[in-house]
Amino acid sequence: MSSLSDAAETLLANFIANNQTATRPTAWFLALFTAAPNDAGGGTEVSGAGYARQAITFGAATSGVVANTSTHTFTASGGAWGTITHYGIFSASSAGTLYWHGALTTSRTIADTESLTVAAGAFTLTLA
Repeated sequence: MSSLSDAAETLLANFIANNQTATRPTAWFLALFTAAPNDAGGGTEVSGAGYARQAITFGAATSGVVANTSTHTFTASGGAWGTITHYGIFSASSAGTLYWHGALTTSRTIADTESLTVAAGAFTLTLA
């Protein structure tokens, strides 16, 4: 299950309850983690060995759920990434603001030259 970050919760609450304008990011980026991020951020994002966040797009929401609209492939090159356990959705390809985070359904150990692929429609974010 996905969780909103503190930044996303504050943005959403102010938009709904305080009639404030909410500026949404112009793009979203999927990040992979070997240690869990939390609502405040943190965690251990993969770095080096060919890793880069992937731009991700989502379809229209249905009952508070959105799903990715294209396939995303991360490939390790020049070294292993370790065991990928969590993900984050950020507002930028590096740094940026964490908006969503959660655990992968199944952790995956990525060795040098191995890939992790997220199929279209397989990655969902839920407001609950």
